[in-house]
Amino acid sequence: MTDDAIDALGIQEILEVLPHRYPFLLVDRIKDIQGDLHGIGLKNVTINEPHFMGHFPGMPVMPGVLVLEGLAQTGGILAIRSRPIKAKPKAVYFLTIDKAKFRKPVVPGDVLEYHMDRIAKKRNIWWYRGEAKVEGEIVAEAELGAMIVEA
Repeated sequence: MTDDAIDALGIQEILEVLPHRYPFLLVDRIKDIQGDLHGIGLKNVTINEPHFMGHFPGMPVMPGVLVLEGLAQTGGILAIRSRPIKAKPKAVYFLTIDKAKFRKPVVPGDVLEYHMDRIAKKRNIWWYRGEAKVEGEIVAEAELGAMIVEA
């Protein structure tokens, strides 16, 4: 795949790329895709998600680790789709989380945007800088690295 921009990926295309399924699929759509250089994942946060039963009753807050996972899944989709091999990879391993910061809580009703920009790529390893935003405001950020293992 080239670095040409495409409009968006819907849930069906995401399911074809990622092995994740409910309740651990944390990306509903991806827009503004520019090869593996940039993309924005979208997640509609709803009260019926299982983590809200215990985090926290009466004051639901999306766990920060799930916000980071959503960033990682968005970056993973960009990396997987950019490979010349079109078959699903055997595995994608999360390698690093650096400079993670949480700025505001994410709550039911929010539309979470995962803004991902590639920092570097070496063979089968990608590094991304990500910002999670709600209504244009940064709620979390991190640098993430992952390795793709072919079948």
